[in-house]
Amino acid sequence: MSPEYAMFGQFSEKSDVYSFGVMILEIISGKKNTCSHESHHVADSLINFVWRHRRDETTLNALDSKLKENYSNIEVMRCIQIGLLCVQEDPDARPTMIEIVSYLSSHAVELPSSQEPTFLLNQKINPIVAHESSSGQDGSNSIPSSSNTISISEFYPR
Repeated sequence: MSPEYAMFGQFSEKSDVYSFGVMILEIISGKKNTCSHESHHVADSLINFVWRHRRDETTLNALDSKLKENYSNIEVMRCIQIGLLCVQEDPDARPTMIEIVSYLSSHAVELPSSQEPTFLLNQKINPIVAHESSSGQDGSNSIPSSSNTISISEFYPR
């Protein structure tokens, strides 16, 4: 599910592009995209897994072991790059489906570079929370969290 849909309920063709990118990464890696809002599980997401391998220049280590017998390095690297382009946080930075088709059908088309995934960035932004929770301090000095409650409106006829 695209971030803009999950957070704001906004849906567009770029939401479909995001989902397509997740699907490509799932096929290439053989892993499901597990998503959790708990801070210790966010780092385990498929997108972060693939991004870390790409960043560390070990991209082919993200490949499903069942595919390792018969694959083309160029095609796998290209599919991973296309998948990462599709799952960028900013919908405007994602390619259109027409661009994706051209990327997949022609190796002559140069792929743009993708941005680091959002949740990986958020993981870097909040080291204080991780430090406080692992430092053994009591909860009185920790950053307060909010509970997500829902309000229900009751409608009455006039």
